[in-house]
Amino acid sequence: MTTTDRERASEIEAVVATMVDRLAGRFKPDRILLFGSRARGDATESSDIDLLVVMPDGTDRRQTAIEMHVALGDLPAAKDIVVTTPSHIARRGHVIGTVLRPALREGRILYERV
Repeated sequence: MTTTDRERASEIEAVVATMVDRLAGRFKPDRILLFGSRARGDATESSDIDLLVVMPDGTDRRQTAIEMHVALGDLPAAKDIVVTTPSHIARRGHVIGTVLRPALREGRILYERV
């Protein structure tokens, strides 16, 4: 890994930390997981940041995802925010072909409410 690669990785880590801080502070999720290539360690320069945000049951997932994208809009990285709930995970988390299954299997917990 070159110095430039290390610097870029450090920048991405800082962006991820900022994303988690903002989401945790404003939206009070149950958990935030990093998934996809950045969680697996095979990200390239063009890889986005994939976050699975587990909100309490009853949350309007679509509206919350929109609000989260707005809250993170100024950050200099491509991002994909998937909002789910415990009941949605129970119904769909095992289904092959959904984003939930790999996110739950490979995801790294970045935040968990205590």
